Amino acid sequence: MTLWLGIVLVALISIGFKAAGPVLLGDREMPPRVAGVIALLAPALLAGLVLTEVTGPAWSGVDWTLCAGLAAIAVTYVLRVPALAAILCGVVVTAALRFLI
Repeated sequence: MTLWLGIVLVALISIGFKAAGPVLLGDREMPPRVAGVIALLAPALLAGLVLTEVTGPAWSGVDWTLCAGLAAIAVTYVLRVPALAAILCGVVVTAALRFLI
C-alpha cells in the first residue's frame, strides 16, 4: 500500500510541475538562461542518481570496476560516440576488468 501511495504522490507532483510552467508563463517565452538551467536539470539529476546507486550509502559500496566503466562511457560520449555505443563500451570495460581480476 505504501509503495502505491508513493507512486501516486510522485505522479501527482510530476503532473503539477509540468502544469506549473504554462500556468506561470502563459504565452511568454522563457528567458534563454532559465531554459538552459532547466535543460541541464534532468541530466544532473540522472548523474546524481547513478552516482548514489554506484557508490551505495555513505560511499560504502564503491565498486571500482563499475566506476571505470562509467568513466569509459563518459570519455566515449565526450568523443561524440553515439550513446548506445558508449554504453556498450562501458559494459565491455566493466566486464573485462571483472574477468581479469
